[in-house]
Amino acid sequence: MTLHDFFAAPLSHEFMQRALLMGLVVAISCAILSCYLVLRGWSLMGDAMSHAVLPGIVLARFAGIPLAIGAFLSGLACALLTGYLHSHTRIREDTVLGVVFSSMLGLGMFLFVALHPGGHLTHILFGNLLGITDINLWQNIIIAGVVAMIILLKWRDYMLYVFDSTYARVTGLPVPLLHYSLLILLTMTAVAAIQAVGVCLVVAMLIAPGITAQMVCRRFSRMLIVAGFSSVLACVSGIYASFHLDASTSACIVLSQAVIFMFACLWRRLVDIHRSTARQSKALLGNTNTLAEKGV
Repeated sequence: MTLHDFFAAPLSHEFMQRALLMGLVVAISCAILSCYLVLRGWSLMGDAMSHAVLPGIVLARFAGIPLAIGAFLSGLACALLTGYLHSHTRIREDTVLGVVFSSMLGLGMFLFVALHPGGHLTHILFGNLLGITDINLWQNIIIAGVVAMIILLKWRDYMLYVFDSTYARVTGLPVPLLHYSLLILLTMTAVAAIQAVGVCLVVAMLIAPGITAQMVCRRFSRMLIVAGFSSVLACVSGIYASFHLDASTSACIVLSQAVIFMFACLWRRLVDIHRSTARQSKALLGNTNTLAEKGV
C-alpha cells in the first residue's frame, strides 16, 4: 500500500468522512475546555459528567426524543447538584463527585435494564463514531460552535477564575456565574464527545489534551493552541488506525492521546535534563572564573 492509498482509502467512504469531521469538531471543543479543567483541578468532574449523562440518554431513547437533550438535562442536573452539595455542606468536592457520578451511573444502568429502551448499550458506553448520522453531526457542530465561541470570548475571565477564584472575586468578576457557566459548557462538551467515544472514554477527550499541553507549555495562550493540535492529531490518527487495523475507533483515539501524552512527558524530561545540565555547567564555569581571578 502506498502512502497515498493509506490516506486516501478512508476518504472514499462517506461514513469515514463524517467520522473525521465529527472527530475534528469534538477534538477542538474538548481541547479548549480541557485546559481549564486541568488548571482548575476538575479532572474528576469530567469523569463525573460523562457518567451523569447516562440516565438522560436512556430516558431520552425511551421517550423517543433526541439523545442530546436527555444527556444535557441529566448532566446539568448532576452539575447543579454537585455545586449545591459542595457549597452547602462541609464535604470535599472530590467526595461529592465520587458519590454523585457513581450514583448517576448506577441509575443509568438500572433504567436501561428496567425500561429496555432499545439500542445497544455498547454504543452508549464506547461510542459509535462510524455510525454518526448527519443530524448527529450538525447537532455537535452547533454544540461545539457555541462552546468555542463562549470560551474564546471570555477566555481571560475563565483563565483568572481557574487560576485564582479568590482574586477573580476581588477584581469584580462574577465568580458564581463563571463557575456554573463552566459546568454548563462542560456538560455540553461531554454530550458531544459521548457520541464519538462513549461514556467510558469521554474523560480522556476532556483531560488528555490539557495535561499534554501543560507538559510542554508555560503560557496559557500557547497551551490552548497545543491542546487543540494534540487533540486533533489524536482523533485523526486514531480514526485512520481504526480503519486500517479494523479496531475500535474510540479506543484508537484514546490510545493515540496516550501516546502523544507519553511523548510530551519524554520531551519535558529531556528539556529539564538539558536545563539542569546547562545550569550546572554555568555554575562550574562561574566557579572556575572566580578561582582564576583569585590566582588559584
